[in-house]
Amino acid sequence: MLETLITNKTRIKLLYRMFLNPDSKGYLRGLEEEFGESSNAIRIELNRFEAAGMLESYLDKNKKIYRANKKHPLYSLINEVIHKQLGFDQILEKIIHKLGSVNQVYLTGPLSQGLNQGPLEIILVGDKINVANLNQLVEKVEKTIGRSITHTIYKPNDHKTEKLNLNECLLLWDLN
Repeated sequence: MLETLITNKTRIKLLYRMFLNPDSKGYLRGLEEEFGESSNAIRIELNRFEAAGMLESYLDKNKKIYRANKKHPLYSLINEVIHKQLGFDQILEKIIHKLGSVNQVYLTGPLSQGLNQGPLEIILVGDKINVANLNQLVEKVEKTIGRSITHTIYKPNDHKTEKLNLNECLLLWDLN
């Protein structure tokens, strides 16, 4: 959907990278490596977003670090559009509410860092999750959003949930 509305691929990559995860940051050379594109194309788009007030920047030693301006009036709308584009709304509506007792849902993997590649990798934290029902629902949502979904289930008091690196996870849903 976004690719038909916005034809500049660098701009789309920056939208995903900066607006999917509110804590995402990047600098020119790092983004150049991630995107595999020229620094000039990335610089132009970073400057446009910053001039529009959608990105803010600060200096960290000799690097100019960019991040989404969460106070921008369009921030939440852009974040919501990207979540819908990736199918998060479908996952939450069609999967979570039909599984039993789900406390939290996290996005992990490249997508949690704002890189639009690979499958949707989710972690579900909850009790009595119906795995057979989950697998059926995941299959339906995969067809709807056109992307594969991998999932891991943890119990709320499982020691593995304590080891979740919250810097590498994006909380999508929380019962509390």
